[in-house]
Amino acid sequence: MGTLVEEIFSRRLGRSVRAGEIVLVDVDAIMSHDNTTPLAIMAFSEIGKPIRDAAKIVIHFDHAYPAPNQLAAENQQKIVKFIRAQGIDNFFHRGVCHQVMIEEGFIRPGGIVIGGDSHTVTYGALGCFAAGLGSSEIGAAWITGKTWFKVPETILVRLEGRAPAGVYSKDVMLALAGQLGMDGATYKSLEFAGSYIEDLPAHQRIVFSNMSVELGAKCGLIAPDQITLDYLANETKARPPFEPFAAVEPVYERVITLDVSQLQPMVACHPDVDNVKPLGEVAGLEIDQVYLGTCTNARYEDLEIAAGILKGRQVSRFTRTLVTPASQTIYEKALANGLIQIFLDAGCTVNAPGCGACIGRHGGILAPAERAFTTMNRNFIGRMGSPEAEIYLGSPAAAAATAIEGRIADPRPYLAQGV
Repeated sequence: MGTLVEEIFSRRLGRSVRAGEIVLVDVDAIMSHDNTTPLAIMAFSEIGKPIRDAAKIVIHFDHAYPAPNQLAAENQQKIVKFIRAQGIDNFFHRGVCHQVMIEEGFIRPGGIVIGGDSHTVTYGALGCFAAGLGSSEIGAAWITGKTWFKVPETILVRLEGRAPAGVYSKDVMLALAGQLGMDGATYKSLEFAGSYIEDLPAHQRIVFSNMSVELGAKCGLIAPDQITLDYLANETKARPPFEPFAAVEPVYERVITLDVSQLQPMVACHPDVDNVKPLGEVAGLEIDQVYLGTCTNARYEDLEIAAGILKGRQVSRFTRTLVTPASQTIYEKALANGLIQIFLDAGCTVNAPGCGACIGRHGGILAPAERAFTTMNRNFIGRMGSPEAEIYLGSPAAAAATAIEGRIADPRPYLAQGV
C-alpha cells in the first residue's frame, strides 16, 4: 500500500516500501542516446566486467542525427562499433528516444526504466517508474542490471474540471510550473490525478510526466487505467497482459489542486520554465522562429492540431517555421494523412525526427537577439544556440497561430473558425 511510486517499488521487491528507503532494484530497460552513450561506454570499460543482459540495453541516435559535423559522426561510429562488439540488438535511429521507447514496447505499467537523459521521466504517464541517471550509472547498470534509488516522497497534483477550448495539457503544465517553480518538486514524485487527468488521452498525459523534471521531480506518475491500456495495445508494440494499479491508502507530502476550467493559453517566457504568463500578456511579441517538435509536443495529435490551424494559410515570411515529428512512425502517419503537405503548403520546413534544434545542435539554431516560440520543455539561456537569443514555450496550437502572425498569438480565434 502507498503512493504510486511506493506501489511500483513494493511490487518489484515483494515487500512494503516507503518513501525515504534506499532500495536496490532490477531494471527492465537501460536507455541511452548518442550524447550520453560515449561516457557510459567509458565507465563500462573502466569497470572491466561483462554486460549482464544485452536485451535490456536500448541505444538511440537522435540528439545529433543525422550527424551535423565530423565530431558527431566519429562519435556515432564509436558507438556502432561498441553495439556490434557487445551484440546489442536494441539500436534505433527512428526519432526522439522517448517516443521510440514507447512505440517499440519497452514501457509497461509497473515497470522500472532508467535512461541517460533527464526526460526519461516521460514514461511515468504510462504508469512506469522512469528516471534519468548519469552516464556512469548507466554504464554500471549495463553490468549489474540493477540500480539504487532513495524512494521519493510524493506530491499529489489534483487537476480538476474541463479545460476551455484552446487550452491543452501544455498550458496546464505551464500553469503548474508557474505555481510550483523550477525547484518546487526537487527529488519528489509528482503524482497526477483528478477528473481532468481521468478524461485526458494518453498523448496529452505524456506532457505532464515529460515536464515533471523541469520542476525538479525524480519522476512524474499517472495511474494506469483503461486509457493507458488501450494506448499501449493500439499505438505501441507492447503486448498484454498489462496490469493496472493505483495508489492505496497513500500518504502525500502535500496536495496541490488546480482548477483547469479557469485557465487560458499560457506561455513560459525567457529565460525560465517557471516564468509563466497568460499568453495575452505577451501577445504581439515578434518571433523569428517557431519550432513544433520535441519529446513534449510532437506526437501525431500535436501535429494534427497545428495543421488544422495552418491549413489554407501561410506562415509569416519573416518567421522560420520548423516542424519535427517525434518519430518516423509519426512522420509516416502525418504524411499518409496529408499533414506534411499542409505544413509544406503553409511554408513550413519539415525536419527529420530528432532532437537537434531542441538542444541547439542543428536543424534550427538561433542567432543573437532572435526569439523563438516553441513546443519544447526548456527555455534556459543558450538552449537553442546563442545565449543572447530568447525562447518562449507554449502549446502546438499557439505555435501555429504564432507562425501565421509572426508574433506571439492566441490560437483561440483560429480554433473558433472551426479549423
